[in-house]
Amino acid sequence: MPTAPRPTAPATAPPPSAAPSLTERRKAATELEIARAAAALFAERGSAVTADDIARAAGVALRTFYRYFRTKEDAVAPLLAVGVRQWLAELRRLAGEADGRSVRDVLERAARQALTPSDERAAEALRWTRGLLRVMRGDPALRSVWHRVHHDSEEALIPVLAEVTDGGPLEVRLAAAAANTAMRVAVETWASADDEADARAEDPAELVARGMRALTAGLPGLDRRRV
Repeated sequence: MPTAPRPTAPATAPPPSAAPSLTERRKAATELEIARAAAALFAERGSAVTADDIARAAGVALRTFYRYFRTKEDAVAPLLAVGVRQWLAELRRLAGEADGRSVRDVLERAARQALTPSDERAAEALRWTRGLLRVMRGDPALRSVWHRVHHDSEEALIPVLAEVTDGGPLEVRLAAAAANTAMRVAVETWASADDEADARAEDPAELVARGMRALTAGLPGLDRRRV
């Protein structure tokens, strides 16, 4: 999701009992470094960026690049997916608090935090995401990566929501789809601003909150939590 990513491991989180090995942590760190380099280059130069450009910027050999990624566009996926992990972790944390908040409120609060950078590095990553989204308008391969990350995000949301809401399978899937769509549309709307001043005026955290309320309004199961 492409949210306000902070450094962490990419893609799907392992179960709590399966802590990543040292090799896995090193692999994840290398992937993320390459992803940062790729995002920065795509945001700056557009689709003209090559895999060799990305490898040089990341300080790795081209052979190493292709050991991690099949295409130059695939290289941005770990960065885009970082925010998904953080969103899910924050959602689980907030859902575990006995503060009387509804699932709807927890979803909105977690989404707001995911799109609110906690430090300069996170703010920079969000700016890279904006640059990537602007390049994606004319790059089907990059758009494919973006939509794949969001598909994975939606699938990952389903078991998290199933743990905290007493809605049935259909309502849980609809809630995951609504929340994920609100996040995607908020970031895309923010990124579509014509210049930096307009982008600053459109706060993505506020956009996602508005979208979340609109898209989940017809899901009464989110007004309560499973007890």
